[in-house]
Amino acid sequence: MPRIDAVLFDLDGTLVRYHGIDFESSWGAVAAAAGVTEASQRLMREYLPRRAAYPEWVARDAQLLTGIPLERVTAEVLPAPYAAGVREAVSALRGRYCLGILSSGVDLVADWVRDDLGMDFALANHLEVVDGRFTGRSETRVDLWAKAEAMTRIVEARGWSLDCICFVGDHFNDMPAMRLVGLSVAANPKDDRLTGTADHVIDDFRELPDLIAAHERANGS
Repeated sequence: MPRIDAVLFDLDGTLVRYHGIDFESSWGAVAAAAGVTEASQRLMREYLPRRAAYPEWVARDAQLLTGIPLERVTAEVLPAPYAAGVREAVSALRGRYCLGILSSGVDLVADWVRDDLGMDFALANHLEVVDGRFTGRSETRVDLWAKAEAMTRIVEARGWSLDCICFVGDHFNDMPAMRLVGLSVAANPKDDRLTGTADHVIDDFRELPDLIAAHERANGS
């Protein structure tokens, strides 16, 4: 098995942890900052069991933000609250691997984290902002239930092999992507099923660089 070329991270509950928010998610944090938590939670209860309707869920959640100033939201959700050891781990990995975010969270947070940590790319769901206010329009770029498909598109577009990818996630919707890659890591997992799926489980990101190095040594890289 070849060396790792890229380390891809889930965002919500993995790199960033909005404590007190459902799933520690950027969607929930944005809703709370905008004052629409109750309506957003109603949508979550309605749509979470309806996997095929995820783009509709994104669209309706985005509509709750119509007209709300971006600055009002960013003042609450940024800077993003990193999980333990994230900054140190990314610093150690940067320059050695391509580093990316693959998330069904909000690009407002994903892009900020990408730039703050000096990562290479971020792919997350888009909330449109015009003249400093949310328009209520959105674009579903990463389906909550189709992260494996999004992973495959990224890998094929960049000419990588799935065996050369390390993926780090925290919840049950990350499991299909974990099964595809050469090295999978569950960070502060929120579901016991991840411990039987991921190659490793960590509670501090400072463990990650050594895990990747050990994986490469074990495979003669």
